[in-house]
Amino acid sequence: MRYLNQGALDDTYTNHLGHTSTIDKRNDLQFQKAVIYFKGWLIDPKFRYLLYVWSANANQGQGAQVVVAGNLQYEINKHFDIGAGIGSLPTSRSLIGNWPFWLRQDARPMAEEFFRGSFTTGIWAQGEITDGLYYKTMLGNNLSQLGVDAGQLDNGFNTFSTSVWWTTNNYGRVANFGDFERHEKLATLLGGAYTTSKETRQSQPGTEDPENSQIRLSDGTGVFSLDAFGNGNQLLSAKYQMTSFNGGLKYKGLSLDLEYYIRWVNDFESTGPLPVKELFDSGYALQASGMLINKTLQLYSTYSYIDGEYGKPWELTCGLNWYVLKNRVLRINPEVLYVENSPVGYLSYPTVVGANGIVGMLNLELFF
Repeated sequence: MRYLNQGALDDTYTNHLGHTSTIDKRNDLQFQKAVIYFKGWLIDPKFRYLLYVWSANANQGQGAQVVVAGNLQYEINKHFDIGAGIGSLPTSRSLIGNWPFWLRQDARPMAEEFFRGSFTTGIWAQGEITDGLYYKTMLGNNLSQLGVDAGQLDNGFNTFSTSVWWTTNNYGRVANFGDFERHEKLATLLGGAYTTSKETRQSQPGTEDPENSQIRLSDGTGVFSLDAFGNGNQLLSAKYQMTSFNGGLKYKGLSLDLEYYIRWVNDFESTGPLPVKELFDSGYALQASGMLINKTLQLYSTYSYIDGEYGKPWELTCGLNWYVLKNRVLRINPEVLYVENSPVGYLSYPTVVGANGIVGMLNLELFF
């Protein structure tokens, strides 16, 4: 459940072309998200299935409110596990399987939301290269297939993403955020990822789909929007490349995490000449937390920044996690955030595109 209040945001937002839009501010209570998993094995424990129903109820009335998805996987050995179906492109740390064990409840830092890929249909391999060193490599349809039907995909199977991360002292394979477990020895994480995809105008999800990851300019303008660059022409296709680097520390209830992003968008095809031949943006997200009361009360803060060609937005958050039963089953999460000119936003996210000001939210999460 989420109560969201955007009443303190500015009323309007002006993009790089000087166009002013009215901000549609929310003040409501939503049954934010429900996920039901069905999982097990068939014939052989190494042959596993995962099916799930995922409902983003803030999108009620829209086609992508409910997602039915899944995949099949076969573990040859601990070094090589192959899978096929719908899965997350490992473009950034939050996409290697650690949800919902984030500091913020069901919300990534603004910079990661801007740069990352999402979920698509594809094939992948993953495993443990050696003790504490893991990888995932995926070949998929596009950056995000949510809200995109098969007829909208182009005929190039050319989305590739790979991630490698190294951990010490039982940091955790899926690299959860925060030190809820309380590591008595310093545990560390160091990783990186590379992703490339040829994206077309037809393959972009709608702006309100639950995992919208459209390629945007740093002022929030979708690059495939009509007249996005101010000369009357429209971008039809582009090549997306993104590299990310991440590191983390956990020690006695304290945690510190940093992720840095670099993105290139080029190889344009358009209806006419464009004023630019390439886009380059970089940014980072910093997250810190501390357990005030062991396995009960956690204080956290996040900061993210985008160094973009069309704006330099940033975000600062501060929140609490109250683990009511001293485990991860029930969590109450109040948070206040300040954002300046957010380039991302949709109904499942705390902010909207162009948001400037303070947002408050209160989340109640049940996970079992």
